[in-house]
Amino acid sequence: MERLTTPSNRQQVRGFLTIHSTPSALRHHIDWAIQAVLGTLVKPTWTSQPLIPGSYRTQIEFRDRQGAAAELASSLRSWHYLNFEIIENTDNGGELFRCTPELGIHRALVDQTGAVILTENQLSAALKNTMDEESIREAIAALLGSAWETELDRFRSVDLQEIAHLRAI
Repeated sequence: MERLTTPSNRQQVRGFLTIHSTPSALRHHIDWAIQAVLGTLVKPTWTSQPLIPGSYRTQIEFRDRQGAAAELASSLRSWHYLNFEIIENTDNGGELFRCTPELGIHRALVDQTGAVILTENQLSAALKNTMDEESIREAIAALLGSAWETELDRFRSVDLQEIAHLRAI
């Protein structure tokens, strides 16, 4: 598989890695992969993922060089059963990586608020390769990563569901 890369002008960035689900057997391998990329000891706190019995989830905040998120995404995407997302923030925006077993990986530029940015070239290519309104809508949805957003949103809302359940008790 081709490794994801970023420009060589590397600066310090803030990043956030969320692994929404992974089988139990991969947890230590994921820990080692994260440590290899970040170059520091990482001890994620794994909690059970109620949406997929027998799977686990974790969140890690990191500060590292620009491009660390691309390296993490390249390393983690090789395991088929992972659902994850990584966002890397600089002063001018950053990058977002989302991955599911069914959809693969999606990479997008984001602004400072986390909104996906589409470039003129991306929009021109989408318009050039489409024939009707529905095709244009599908092309733009693919550029925005709408399918990944829909798939991962159910994992993001697990914490909200747990809070609501606790309040109901």
